[in-house]
Amino acid sequence: MLLVTGGAGFIGANFVVSTVGETGEPVLNLDKLTYAGNPRNLDALRGDARHRFVQGDICDRALVRELLRAHRPRAIVHFAAESHVDRSIAGPAEFVQTNVVGTCTLLEEARTYWEADGRNGAFRFLQVSTDEVYGSLGPDDPAFAEETPYAPNSPYAASKAASDHMVRAYHHTYGLPTLTTNCSNNYGPRQFPEKLIPLCIRNALAGEKLPVYGDGRNRRDWLHVDDHCEALRLVLEKGRLGETYNVGGESERANIDVVRTLCALLDEARPRAGGRYSELITFVQDRPGHDWRYAMDITKIRRSLGWQPKESFESGLAKTLRWYLAHAGHFAQAA
Repeated sequence: MLLVTGGAGFIGANFVVSTVGETGEPVLNLDKLTYAGNPRNLDALRGDARHRFVQGDICDRALVRELLRAHRPRAIVHFAAESHVDRSIAGPAEFVQTNVVGTCTLLEEARTYWEADGRNGAFRFLQVSTDEVYGSLGPDDPAFAEETPYAPNSPYAASKAASDHMVRAYHHTYGLPTLTTNCSNNYGPRQFPEKLIPLCIRNALAGEKLPVYGDGRNRRDWLHVDDHCEALRLVLEKGRLGETYNVGGESERANIDVVRTLCALLDEARPRAGGRYSELITFVQDRPGHDWRYAMDITKIRRSLGWQPKESFESGLAKTLRWYLAHAGHFAQAA
């Protein structure tokens, strides 16, 4: 059994659904159900005895302890986090509480559980993190590698960097068998519509403006969530303890190009009576301290574990749009 934190959120829910469906392994799913946690993300597992959902906070030490004692998972896969940069700028304290204090709570209870179990060599703690901890790249800088120094620029990125450092410290100091992954921008089904792609799909279908920060030239590496979940399962099974693995889609795009590509797909799939969807694009005031570019070097995970993304950005975006068009209720639930 796996204990998955944040398993009703975007990446967590996709991981839970695909893991149960593809491997059959039972999952104990702990999620606080904040605004971004959507029970409907788990509809595919309704009535499935292999999935057990517990609503609760990773900062609740007694709850975490009891779940570990009662269910004895072979691993913790830690997704639970506050993750939206704009919200972290408006209110950093909540990000520190969940991302730093919550991770420390899990680590301490995981250590107690692991030590009580005779330092079971099969146990794993997988920390799921972000490329944003590395800071920002210039136009011609090489992509982030695992050795790139941390240089977080937003309160969100700083809170994730702090949690990554705590995971590293628990491995180095206590020997806790940890693994860390740092991923690029995920997209795909079940994403809360505050992020660029689902936000633009929702607004476009409603005939509303498609907001793009600044001049839209900020660049991101886009990773389909299914590819990410496959990489996580591989790292969990074959990753070297104490190591970090970068996971990226090798699909770098400017934000404005992402939105224009999405508009073109919408023009074909759901033509707009009043014109083209690109006419709804609106440039808005840039985010404070907006990182210019993220790009991931995935040489390590490719060479050591044999993983590489299967989806191109074009195929993944088309698949993503089809899902949202078929699941209009997802936006209604998230509103």
